[in-house]
Amino acid sequence: MTLFTAGSLTASELAEDELPDLQRLFESNPAYFEIAEGEPARPDAARRNFDARPPADMTYTRFWTIGMRDASGALVALCDVIEDLLAPRVWHVGLFMVAGDVHGRGIGRAVYEALERWMVGHGALWLRLGVVEGNTRAERFWRAQGYLETRRRERFEMGRKTNMLLVMVKPLAGGALDAYLALVARDRPES
Repeated sequence: MTLFTAGSLTASELAEDELPDLQRLFESNPAYFEIAEGEPARPDAARRNFDARPPADMTYTRFWTIGMRDASGALVALCDVIEDLLAPRVWHVGLFMVAGDVHGRGIGRAVYEALERWMVGHGALWLRLGVVEGNTRAERFWRAQGYLETRRRERFEMGRKTNMLLVMVKPLAGGALDAYLALVARDRPES
């Protein structure tokens, strides 16, 4: 079932039988895995991503693993999204990845814009995400999309690395950063 489109790309929820496509997408992005995890994508990276869920103490409504396919059916992007994470109307953008062979073509921006419209259409008032400090390309991308850094989380373990994670938030129409920080105390700068 199509969730949304971005130009000629079609978004749908990924199924377990699509894990080989997801693994190929991960393997096409060695720089991300080196920055974030300190090693290339593991052979079970797609499975681990597909099965991952927030910790038990973090409430949420639904976890979406969304794949973007081109007209030929190739998986060209992944968007992990968590609906109502920590509070109602707070949506979290987890792993957002575009295939390495299409970087620099504006696909990431087009996919993100379509994803944001879809989230807003489903009630999102605030969007949040985390960026590994030192992933300058990702930091620039998310700031250009209107995200604001609210805090830094030290000692965030990913693969073989321990990272500093920049927590970023984007208030949407009707939402305000102060209201968000009152609602989600863990994202306050002093937390």
